[in-house]
Amino acid sequence: MLSAALLIATSLQAQTPAPTPAAQEPAAPVAAAQATTSEERAAAAAERAAAAAERAAEASVRAAEAAERAAGVIAGTPAAPGAAAPADEKKKKEEWDITLGLGLISLTGNASTLTFSGLASAQRTTEHWIVGIRGYGNYGRSRPPEVAGEEQESQLVALNAGLELRGDRRFTQMLSGYLLTGAETDHVKSVESRTIGEGGLGVLWWDEKKKDERESYLRTDLAFRYARETRFQYYPSRLDLPDVDIGGPRFGVAFRYGITKDVLFKEDAEVLLSVIGDSRVLVNSQTQLAVNLTEALSLGVSFLVKHDSKPPEGKVPTDTALAFNFQVAL
Repeated sequence: MLSAALLIATSLQAQTPAPTPAAQEPAAPVAAAQATTSEERAAAAAERAAAAAERAAEASVRAAEAAERAAGVIAGTPAAPGAAAPADEKKKKEEWDITLGLGLISLTGNASTLTFSGLASAQRTTEHWIVGIRGYGNYGRSRPPEVAGEEQESQLVALNAGLELRGDRRFTQMLSGYLLTGAETDHVKSVESRTIGEGGLGVLWWDEKKKDERESYLRTDLAFRYARETRFQYYPSRLDLPDVDIGGPRFGVAFRYGITKDVLFKEDAEVLLSVIGDSRVLVNSQTQLAVNLTEALSLGVSFLVKHDSKPPEGKVPTDTALAFNFQVAL
């Protein structure tokens, strides 16, 4: 019985087909698919982490910029993004700086006086050039007190004007060479015209503007000037006078100092030593004090001294003028 059962089992086992490798293959793609899906999920997670880190870095940069702007506001300094501030400062520096001034005195009644003075200046500074224009003019008439039944004629007490054009070529921030030309007239002083030509060196010792907006400026000039002066006596009687030439070294200084934010002191002075013909010394000095009333309008007081060691015949060597005027900066 045992042998028969063993024989039957062996026969059934022989008839059952053995499993083939093809029957086992479907399990491999499933495992591979599962592995691929895991890798993709890991890569996607890493990509999302990188994007989050990038956004965090950008947020940190924006926070730092905001903190810097806030610090600038607290310190009273206007904030400017990136390198815009130097560009704006350079642009502003290269614009024309224009100043206009006007003074007027008028008296009527027992005595009559009318005095008018005007001045204008413009300057433009670039990296390599400084161009400046300056002009002035004064006119005045006065009538002495009248006596009942008598009529007094008014007399001219001031009639002068001048215009100068100067161009500086900057070799360095401190040193420049310049040419200057101009013309002026003064009928009261018997100067019909004075035509000027000049060339020399200018030294800009400093040009600063402090944090409280006070400015400080000093420039000196060393040059040679030539001028042709035609003379004519207008008052009290008309008379032609001999013309003269002026030529020699000229020393000049221009100084500006902000006493406070709204008070500016100015000094412009020059000395000309003429060595052509008879020796002659000409000295001009103008001292000014300007007080800002608004950002563009200021009130100024000036004291002018003009000295000529050899003036035209019949004229005194020194003239002075004290003036008050309003100035407008454009």
